[in-house]
Amino acid sequence: MMVLHIHRRGPRTTASFSIMAPPVLSTPEQYQELLDSVDTFLLDCDGVLYHGSNVVPGIKQVLPMLRRAGKKIIFVTNNASKSRRMYVDTFRKLGLEAQAEEIFGSGYASAVYLSKVLNFPKDKRVYVIGEVGLEEELDSVGIGHSGGTDPEDRVFMEKDGFGDIKPDPSIGAVLCGFDIHINYKKYAKAFSYMRDNKDCHFLLTNQDPTYPTSFATGDPDQPIRHTIFPGSGSISYPLVYASKRTPTVIGKPNTTMMDAILAEHQFDPKRALMVGDNLATDIEFGINSGVRTLLVMGGVTKREAIFGDEPSKTVPDFVMESFGDLAVLDKQ
Repeated sequence: MMVLHIHRRGPRTTASFSIMAPPVLSTPEQYQELLDSVDTFLLDCDGVLYHGSNVVPGIKQVLPMLRRAGKKIIFVTNNASKSRRMYVDTFRKLGLEAQAEEIFGSGYASAVYLSKVLNFPKDKRVYVIGEVGLEEELDSVGIGHSGGTDPEDRVFMEKDGFGDIKPDPSIGAVLCGFDIHINYKKYAKAFSYMRDNKDCHFLLTNQDPTYPTSFATGDPDQPIRHTIFPGSGSISYPLVYASKRTPTVIGKPNTTMMDAILAEHQFDPKRALMVGDNLATDIEFGINSGVRTLLVMGGVTKREAIFGDEPSKTVPDFVMESFGDLAVLDKQ
């Protein structure tokens, strides 16, 4: 068992409980001790490796360094708008290396769950609220689908259009992910399929309330703005509320995602580390899966959530300013 020689801040006490602040890693010696204790790195993508189209400084040195050291790298993301193929292309454009089998998005995990866990019938289709990446992953396991990027459903619905929404007995599941073209027609169709067929499965790729992104501002004082917008969890909420059904959630922090990873990658959870920027998804995913956790700052989690007067009850094992800081260990 690794014992990092790090000063731990004292406990913070709230009205009902006391929490010990996690150790902050900040020196090369602490970084090396951590690396020596890890065989498998489970890495969130946006917020850890990059912000939008901007690679986190140091990451281009860190990933090859880990590979040379014989570490297994698995990219674990809740972003279901991209398929594994699209992620490989995204990584390449950012100057990062990744293989399709190393990438586990909630879209791919959802397709695997439908195919291998639910044994989804070949004569049934999935109604998709999502983007082309989610459709590609369903295609990869041979599951038919409608909705999604179909131009027929990417339109506004008129008030007299309810009669145009017809029953479709071929729909055996509704799968909801991130959909930048969400509209009332998609909601109405998805709801009607679940309303009329109690056996219709209801799945969410993830429940992320927000979607982190970044963009150029044109302001020389702040050329890049990192911010958040509504995520898949927020998009799915109208269906959850209207249907009064409890959906099956695939992505982090649910262990369904880890089940999919372990089905294809064998590793010792005790020698693995989940690295993320989100307490509610990444860190809780690691905790739920029995894997140690590292929180990096600069993403969606504010410093007050860890070191403030009223900290989160979700506590990572370690904290770093940036995963790119490990580049200080790169000797090549």
